[in-house]
Amino acid sequence: MPSTTPLMATIVAGLGLAFIFGALANRFRIPPLVGYLVAGVLVGPNTPGFVADQSLALELAEIGVILLMFGVGLHFSLKDLLSVRAIAVPGAIVQIAFATVLGAGLAWALGWTVGAGLVFGLALSVASTVVLLRALQERRLIETERGRIAVGWLIVEDLAMVLALVLLPALAGVLGGVNGEEPAPTVQIFALPADFGIWGVVVITLAKVAVFVALMLVVGRRVIPWVLHYVAHTGSRELFRLSVLAIALGVAFGAAHLFGVSLALGAFFAGMIMSESELSHRAAEESLPLRDAFSVLFFVSVGMLFDPMSLIDHPMPVLATLFIIVIGKSVAAFLIVRAFGHPVSTALMISASLAQIGEFSFILAELGVDLRLLPEEGRDLILAGAILSIVLNPLVFAGVVRLRPWLEKRLGEPATQAVAEAKPIGPATEVGAVATQAPVATPESLPEEDGPPPPTDLKDHTILIGYGRVGNLVGQQLRERGLPFLVIEDSDKTLARLKSDGIETIAGNAANADVFAAANPAGAKRLILAIPNAFEAGRIVQSGRAANPGMEIIARAHSDAEVDHLTGLGADTVIMGEREIARGIVDEVLGVRPRVRSPDAEAREASPAGVAAAERSAAGQDV
Repeated sequence: MPSTTPLMATIVAGLGLAFIFGALANRFRIPPLVGYLVAGVLVGPNTPGFVADQSLALELAEIGVILLMFGVGLHFSLKDLLSVRAIAVPGAIVQIAFATVLGAGLAWALGWTVGAGLVFGLALSVASTVVLLRALQERRLIETERGRIAVGWLIVEDLAMVLALVLLPALAGVLGGVNGEEPAPTVQIFALPADFGIWGVVVITLAKVAVFVALMLVVGRRVIPWVLHYVAHTGSRELFRLSVLAIALGVAFGAAHLFGVSLALGAFFAGMIMSESELSHRAAEESLPLRDAFSVLFFVSVGMLFDPMSLIDHPMPVLATLFIIVIGKSVAAFLIVRAFGHPVSTALMISASLAQIGEFSFILAELGVDLRLLPEEGRDLILAGAILSIVLNPLVFAGVVRLRPWLEKRLGEPATQAVAEAKPIGPATEVGAVATQAPVATPESLPEEDGPPPPTDLKDHTILIGYGRVGNLVGQQLRERGLPFLVIEDSDKTLARLKSDGIETIAGNAANADVFAAANPAGAKRLILAIPNAFEAGRIVQSGRAANPGMEIIARAHSDAEVDHLTGLGADTVIMGEREIARGIVDEVLGVRPRVRSPDAEAREASPAGVAAAERSAAGQDV
């Protein structure tokens, strides 16, 4: 066997250069994905030097799309999906139609056929799954209402593109191309050889999608959680991780080749069904490293398709294509969302999320060329538009944040949404005091995720970062002892629960400077980081120490390296769950302390000086 195979060379070159250029981009405060795209251009066939295997890179990228959509499904429920159907379905359809008309108009101006215009317009109408989800994840918007709208919109677009991939071969002869075979995502086992006509194909396609969804909701809802629980009881972490990946990839592959559903959509439903299991959080954690690695390979594969000379050879068509993607689609999405009565902030976020194109655009472009509907020039324009729109997407998000106050003023909308009038400051404004009135938690009362939250009035308080299993125990102790505190959290469900309990919250990621500043760290007495991510915690520790050198900072860690990392950045106390578990076991064996039946019981025995003892009892148990 040769020491270097095309697969090995593609992975090594792709990830290696992606790391180098991603680190350089981050150093200059540019989104790392720009570095990943540059790495792809350098290993692609359009630049001198080493050329990676393009077909292998695209297949690896597909795995990234599958794992990413699977991860989104793990944090998404059927109820969430149905809650946004009223805007996602009509909104996506109207936006696809509008972008298709714009693309067809540009194709007509370039002298192309009607068929070419249709394929070109459809390719410009659908957003990239990877780019949209990465943008939402970076801004912690997946679990918010606007995040659910964006994901629902994306799913409708995926379904529309699956239908387009099925219909285009049947319509190729009518549109001026050649009749072709059904594309890869179509059904194999359930394919029907008879010619049922266009409407027959549509009905059959929709029926197959419905059968897949029904099987997932009826059979998958029982089988997938059962498999997870069975494997978890074997006690093998390796088998559990393998089962998660097998389910994600297996369901996606089966959905594509048996039911004609896209790989991404199949993976999403697998994750959504798995989310009903109590082990869903662990499943998300186990698949995270592979999701990150393969999503990087997606951007590398996109970069490999790009020919830099197209910017010089066809500058005006490239700019026109980019205008349709970034401006045309965004304006259409903004108007649609506003027409449904949503605020400017939501409309702007949806617009920015959709201002790019990706994987389905490439599939449509290749199919159009194969069917002789789309000229190769059209494919080059689609690739150029995809690369440029992906690069510009972070700038679009930054732009809408600056544009939002101006638009809100022009449209007569309040700059910030109303908060509950009753304003308890944590459970108590001072030691010994008790909050007497709790606000009613409604979607309107939650602060905007993408704007600076209002600052707190608290002083000499505790800032608690994260309210998962560990943060919950810590918060209970702080509340029982009447210590003033607030919680910084990014899950809207948790925020609503905290508000209903009368606990002051700040919505967002504490690593964001504006969010952290709203917690008044300069006037705080203590900072507790109950989040398990040491890298993110490190940034917050640095910010806290810079804002208040005298503040006590307590963090959690899962390894000696993380302890050293956080201590070196300024944390006073770093508690490692494994050490505390070992200490508890030794104390139990030696009879040093009474038997502890549960983490809650131990938390109740914590001393006032050791507020972090609640974390000691649960840090090693938080998944």
